[in-house]
Amino acid sequence: MQRIGGRRTVTVTFHGVRGSTPCHGDDIARYGGNTSCVSVDVPGADPIVFDMGTGLRYFGATQPRDGSFRGTCLLTHLHWDHTQGVAFFTPMLHSGAELDVFAPVQEDGRTVGEVFADVIRPPLFPIGIDQFPGEFRFHDVGDETFQRGPVTVTSRLVPHVGNTLGYRVEWNGISVAYLSDHQQPYDGSMGASEGALELARGVDLLIHDSQYTPEEFALKSTWGHCTVDYAVWFAHEAGAKKLALFHYDPTRHDDAVDALHACAATAGHALGLEVLAAREGLTVELG
Repeated sequence: MQRIGGRRTVTVTFHGVRGSTPCHGDDIARYGGNTSCVSVDVPGADPIVFDMGTGLRYFGATQPRDGSFRGTCLLTHLHWDHTQGVAFFTPMLHSGAELDVFAPVQEDGRTVGEVFADVIRPPLFPIGIDQFPGEFRFHDVGDETFQRGPVTVTSRLVPHVGNTLGYRVEWNGISVAYLSDHQQPYDGSMGASEGALELARGVDLLIHDSQYTPEEFALKSTWGHCTVDYAVWFAHEAGAKKLALFHYDPTRHDDAVDALHACAATAGHALGLEVLAAREGLTVELG
């Protein structure tokens, strides 16, 4: 918990900001190459983490590893870049640790727990997910609102490839929305579902898919993502106060992210919107 001027604040920390696949190299060192994972620290609440990409391993390194860990994961969907870190989350290697994972109802009828049991098991991984000393509890959700301690969580299905959730968390008048993978209309126009807009409406911080340039989107318009321009439009349309560009393409080197951020920041400034570029290790204080 942080205190600024006597007021309690929420802190949001980025542990992985890439999409599609983790990457490595000197040209991506400043923003980082781990995939989607963002933690939210709310006073009086157990840790909340958005997604379990490879960045989850680094979040885990900051958490207790004596069996006392309790936490919540708000998982947008089950693509590899959002789940690869689960087996390497070291707090769960200790008996007594507990992680509640909320994820979208699957289109093929399986529960989220069944999917993880099918994937985290030999021969794909040395042990089954039910053999970890800590306890994973899986919850299938759709368009819902629920509580995690003092935090109100709203989940809404958003356009992507397969069932995908966006989330909004609220505490003490402070709100954060997370739409890591969000399909822009196929023709490149501006438009959004009411559910997506509901999540982002008036939030203090919107973390949003920013994978493509317009030229890239023209070639990959059905791949479930959007342009940086769309992210700025969507944030302004929803009345968000601050936008964090996120889920960078693995081919996007640091200088290219800098250039896209500069353009987005200029456009956002004209609209009264603050735009930042998420990077590994960045912490944003709200409150």
